[in-house]
Amino acid sequence: MSDTFVRIKHLVRIGSYRASAHALRELALDGIVMKPVLEATAAGVVVEDYPDYHKGPSVLVLVKDEFGAPVHLVWGIPKGESEPAVLVTAYRPERNRWADDFMSRRKE
Repeated sequence: MSDTFVRIKHLVRIGSYRASAHALRELALDGIVMKPVLEATAAGVVVEDYPDYHKGPSVLVLVKDEFGAPVHLVWGIPKGESEPAVLVTAYRPERNRWADDFMSRRKE
């Protein structure tokens, strides 16, 4: 499992997290409720891991919302910091762009 995701799950569990303005806007646009996806983060599955991202380690995580629908979350930890976990963005993955399990991108 991703070391970054282990850290992020811990930070979310202890309440050391925030959502970026971009994430809040995307949540609203896609009709995603924050609390259920926060709760689902603990059971999330890493789709892509970016441990060396220039803004700090990040992960793309697949979770299910309160209705069982897939949601992708991008979580990060600011470079040089140990907290908070930052929800960078959240979106409903488009079926035409992702494999049926939403774990890999379709080839174009």
